Amino acid sequence: MTPPTSRTWSRRGSTPVIRVRGRSQRRFSIAALCCYKPGERSRLIYRPKRHADHKNAGRRSFAWTEYRDLLIAAHQQLGGPIVLVWDNLNVHKDRRMRDFIDAHDWLTACHLPAYAPDLNPVEGIWSVLRRTSQANTAFTDPNQLIRRLRHGLRQIQYRSDIIDGCLAATGLTLTTPRLQPQ
Repeated sequence: MTPPTSRTWSRRGSTPVIRVRGRSQRRFSIAALCCYKPGERSRLIYRPKRHADHKNAGRRSFAWTEYRDLLIAAHQQLGGPIVLVWDNLNVHKDRRMRDFIDAHDWLTACHLPAYAPDLNPVEGIWSVLRRTSQANTAFTDPNQLIRRLRHGLRQIQYRSDIIDGCLAATGLTLTTPRLQPQ
């Protein structure tokens, strides 16, 4: 991960240059759910993952089974039905994932239009994360990076106003039409 820079300084007249040791061959992914329910505190449920074997043609992202496990854990933690508003990531539209969603009555999925990150509240979470705990840091090893990611996400979890702000920034509301009985 190339370190995000929020501030730099240098002597007047010289351009600041940030040197970063070569690009890492390791890869990290984070899956997150922003959870909203009228009258309750907003929640952030996330799972970071380190992909250790991606050099050897291993997986470079979450598999559909890992998203499934995240949804099951969220359902248990939230104790109610879940309406997913997902972007068009290929794993979100995978046939096996659709079959899993169709098989569970507590789960409904809606997909955002293509190329609409401004409608996804989780994109706001990534922006906050990059501007806070990840800013101005060149990580020395993968363990330091994952520790800072977890710490930053934990800080956001405790601040439901930040999670609410990410929803407000999308312009979406919590009102939904009543589901018709089938």
